[in-house]
Amino acid sequence: MTAKQKASKTINVILWTAQGFLALTMCWAGFMKIFTPEGLPFAWIKDSDYLVLFTGVIDLLAGIGIVLPALLRVKTELTVFTAYGIIILMIAASIFHISRGEAKEIGFNILMLFIAVFVAWGRHKGRRSRE
Repeated sequence: MTAKQKASKTINVILWTAQGFLALTMCWAGFMKIFTPEGLPFAWIKDSDYLVLFTGVIDLLAGIGIVLPALLRVKTELTVFTAYGIIILMIAASIFHISRGEAKEIGFNILMLFIAVFVAWGRHKGRRSRE
């Protein structure tokens, strides 16, 4: 195995770990928002039941979309598009929190954004090299 192959394999493992973390986090957030929103410690949850349900569904779809296409090796480009969607979602969430005077709440959103950027970069790069 060449050094390039080892590096590629290492990046792939790191990408799968990042995707798994995003999937678990997004699915957890989705389930919590959909089924037990009253248990969440966020002030905005009490403001709009529809917003909570909507973001819960989006989170759940993102959690599924970040791993399922790549795992099944069907329409793998959807993994990249899901990563782009998570990036947009985290930017929107950050703006939402800042607009409510909750800027201190966006640290986790920024972390998720950076992980999604890494996944989008890695999976897009991987797709290019196979073409």
